[in-house]
Amino acid sequence: MSDERVGIDELLERVRSGLDRIGAREAHTAYEAGDALLVDTRYAALRERDGLIPGALVVERNELEWRLDPLGSHRAPEADSHDLRVVVFCNEGYASSLAAASLRQLGLHRATDVIGGFQAWKAAGLPVLPPGTNRD
Repeated sequence: MSDERVGIDELLERVRSGLDRIGAREAHTAYEAGDALLVDTRYAALRERDGLIPGALVVERNELEWRLDPLGSHRAPEADSHDLRVVVFCNEGYASSLAAASLRQLGLHRATDVIGGFQAWKAAGLPVLPPGTNRD
């Protein structure tokens, strides 16, 4: 084990250097084309405050690896291949970078995140279900 100490800013920079991060519009286009699974990792209070991205799979951060591992016994039905392009959202695009890097360690080599997170999606005028909307 290394004794090297790394602050969060440096860790985030290192992690992001290995990701092909995308903008909100690119994420929307990929989803619409059937080329991406959007995954919303924001905690419940933020989803209740700001709304939901239509079609996004909601997986809280502490469950992400278990739900997205194609080999896992607790995986979501959508997590059926290591070739799946997973696009992770958090609120502002910080935690999602770390989450995408973790998914890459599980072999999901196309995992990435959205620059600016949900707030960038919303600011771009992309579809958002209002808070309290029933998705069913």
